[in-house]
Amino acid sequence: MSPSPYEIVLASSPDGPIIAYDASSGAVLTHFSDSRSPRRGLALAGKTFIAASHISPTTGSGSIHLYNWWSSTAFHNLPVPEPVAPLAATSDGSFLFGGGLSGCVYALSLPSGDVLRSFPAHRKSVSCLSISDDGSLLISGSDDGSVVVVPIFQLVGSSENDQKVEDLILHKFTAHSDSVTAIVSGTSFCNSQIISCSLDCTCKFWSLLRGTHLRTIVFQCTILGIVLDTTESELYAAGSDGSVYKIGISKRPASRGHEVIAWQQKHGGSVVSLAMVNEGRNLASASEDGRVWVWEVDGGKVVMELGIAMAASISDLVVATGISYGKEHGATGSKGSEDWRNGLCGEELVGYAVKETMEMEDVLSVGEKDRSRAIDLLESAIGMYEKLLELILKEAKRGTGSSSREKERENL
Repeated sequence: MSPSPYEIVLASSPDGPIIAYDASSGAVLTHFSDSRSPRRGLALAGKTFIAASHISPTTGSGSIHLYNWWSSTAFHNLPVPEPVAPLAATSDGSFLFGGGLSGCVYALSLPSGDVLRSFPAHRKSVSCLSISDDGSLLISGSDDGSVVVVPIFQLVGSSENDQKVEDLILHKFTAHSDSVTAIVSGTSFCNSQIISCSLDCTCKFWSLLRGTHLRTIVFQCTILGIVLDTTESELYAAGSDGSVYKIGISKRPASRGHEVIAWQQKHGGSVVSLAMVNEGRNLASASEDGRVWVWEVDGGKVVMELGIAMAASISDLVVATGISYGKEHGATGSKGSEDWRNGLCGEELVGYAVKETMEMEDVLSVGEKDRSRAIDLLESAIGMYEKLLELILKEAKRGTGSSSREKERENL
């Protein structure tokens, strides 16, 4: 049986640093400094980068901070035309999307930060962004209650910024009567559906195939976040009343039946974000009270608190999955694992394996360049040999012609 992939939980704050936790032990691993991130302002860009939207507390100007895993400070500050809050990135880390206060969505190339396109998706501020599980669609929600679905190739594959907005959009739903707080899609039945939640106390299901509303779940409080379990048979909702709600959902689109269960334990503040951890066996919840809890999904009980309560409120929660450190740096009680639990950063952080991977990529890049150079030299050499062969053939023909003429003279 293969070992479980290593998981790191990242929690951001509008008033403090980004904190990294070990999902299995709950220990604080490190802090990433200097970002003041609003709601939904944290994203993982591939296996290499962490992106955090940043609003300056003094000037109110906005930018995006880009971190790598072995440094606690941002190595790149990406300027954007206006302050952005929600972020989403493609799984390969090539493109990053930010939602602006004006309602525009910005598509950026990574790691350069070049703005490839500005897309006026909504009439009011963009409140959340999500990428479909297959990586083909960008789904945005807004304070105006609308949900917009756009093929990603439309945003990153064309340089024609004068295209009409309606030509870019696949679907636009007038979804909610208040701000859209989160959007999810899945891998099976949800591959043709998306689910949105809102401050209007509802979660709604939408058909991507037909562009129609399928069903609505009504709650007694506003819902600030949602996540599907790995089987996509359960939906978990983050309540503003501090509760986590579990909803059984049918895989049959025609079915409207559902059961809503509020887990007994409550956070001391609104639950702002949810994420599945430990291969779907647990659920992590983050609250405005600064606490991150890990729940047992079967029993609905809190089994662990990650670290200690943050001094500031939490604005977002994401999980980095599939990070492996080998025998020396895995979550197996080795010295490398203990270094993680002691909260070291720098090269001791995600460092060794990730840095070695980056160094290997550099070596492979150099090797690729050397191979290209060798191919160019070979092509040049072949060209030279072809020219030499042409000259030799010409000389041979001349020689043959001269011999024939001499024989003719001798015969005469």
